Amino acid sequence: MPALDAERVVELAAKSLFDVFNHTAMGTMVVDRSHRIVWISDGYKRFLPALGHAEADFVGQRVEEVVPNTLMGQVVDSGKPILVDLLTNQAGTFLVSRLPLKNDAGEVIGAVGYVLLDHPETTMQPLLAKFGRLQGELDAARREIAQARRPKHSLAGFIGSSAAALEVKRLARRVALTASPVLLLGETGTGKELLAHGIHAASRRAGRAIVSVNIAAVPDTLLEAEFFGVAPGAYTGAERAGREGKFKLADGGTLFLDEIGDMPLALQAKLLRALQEQEIEPLGSNKVERVDVRVIAATSRDLPAMVAEGTFRADLYYRLNVLPIHLPPLRERIEDLEALVDALGDDIARRSGMASKSLTPDALDLLAAQPWPGNIRELRNVLEQATLMTDDVQLGAPHFAAALRLAAQGEEAQVVSARTAAPLAAPPVERLRPLAEQVSEVEDAAIAAALEATGGNRVAAAKLLRMSRAALYAKLARRPQRITVTR
Repeated sequence: MPALDAERVVELAAKSLFDVFNHTAMGTMVVDRSHRIVWISDGYKRFLPALGHAEADFVGQRVEEVVPNTLMGQVVDSGKPILVDLLTNQAGTFLVSRLPLKNDAGEVIGAVGYVLLDHPETTMQPLLAKFGRLQGELDAARREIAQARRPKHSLAGFIGSSAAALEVKRLARRVALTASPVLLLGETGTGKELLAHGIHAASRRAGRAIVSVNIAAVPDTLLEAEFFGVAPGAYTGAERAGREGKFKLADGGTLFLDEIGDMPLALQAKLLRALQEQEIEPLGSNKVERVDVRVIAATSRDLPAMVAEGTFRADLYYRLNVLPIHLPPLRERIEDLEALVDALGDDIARRSGMASKSLTPDALDLLAAQPWPGNIRELRNVLEQATLMTDDVQLGAPHFAAALRLAAQGEEAQVVSARTAAPLAAPPVERLRPLAEQVSEVEDAAIAAALEATGGNRVAAAKLLRMSRAALYAKLARRPQRITVTR
């Protein structure tokens, strides 16, 4: 067939398609490149009274100004059709189709819209019912996600009136007013995540999400995808629709990077670029995406020492260390202990459904004398153990004996682990004993401490040790003479 004849056939096909749709549709509208209505069919004119317009003041207007909720302008701007959609406004609910109009050069010169069906709620009731259910589930999921990403804490949640605590809150309020990166430094359990949420809640970004990533908890091989997302079909097994990374999820809000000192060196350069340029490139994609993210990082590690060792990039450290805040350990603000105990005790009571319990002066003195290497997290653990293991409404020093003894044993185990990891001199031969024998002695001491704390109640002791009753009975049966309870 000659080329000219082929072009003529295409033209006739296009005209025929337009005529068929125009005659079968309940109404047709054509808009130009500027979104202005240039023509409507006779069928469309019957919708004008409900829209509050006459034909004379309808044609020539921008479609967004006279047809509420229309997406005709979107079709013109994107050049992409919307084949089937529901449009609802004061004229009713309609099943509509929208197609872009292009010239011979392929340029979009306007769009045509068809009203295919009115009152689809009656004629398409099963489909709309399904659509309604899916929309409801989607809305519920969005609300749940939004709730999960809202800040869980405010700066008021950072308990304490000591000079050290007040200085932390002063700095936090100050940095909340900026958009620069914040670096939270301090030992484990000092409240870095709580403070990060508080800074976000006090910032201009509070209405958007705060997204948290615990770098130490994500395998190195997955971190890049976790941060920057995955393009559709980026690799075998990847999700067909792709997956957004944490930077994209935090767009307009705050990204909290916990344990930043554990980030692999290979990924630090990409994180630095994302921070400097506010641009990300999903895994498997060549497309760069702009983001607007405020970063709050936290670590309990010595970053300057890591920079000196070459395990942390100096340029990334300087980029993160714009607004540093050092959170003091609990032993340096021990005057806040009583307020912390009250707040933690109320939360433990609320979560457990038990009545709130008070502490005697000797119990507070005992707690104040502890070194608290685990800081507030450790304090909460000790309070929770003491609270749940007795029905007494007031907790005295004896109630904390077992919990503090077990905590001390855990600290000793950590010290032993750290020492064995270092190249120290070998101990004298007479101190070397079989490992099983040493582990058995530590186990016996822990069981004895739990039984003492529970007054010999084996069921309660098993719960305290987080082991089954059967396992505890078996250990007691194997070595009854070695596990004694001092009363």
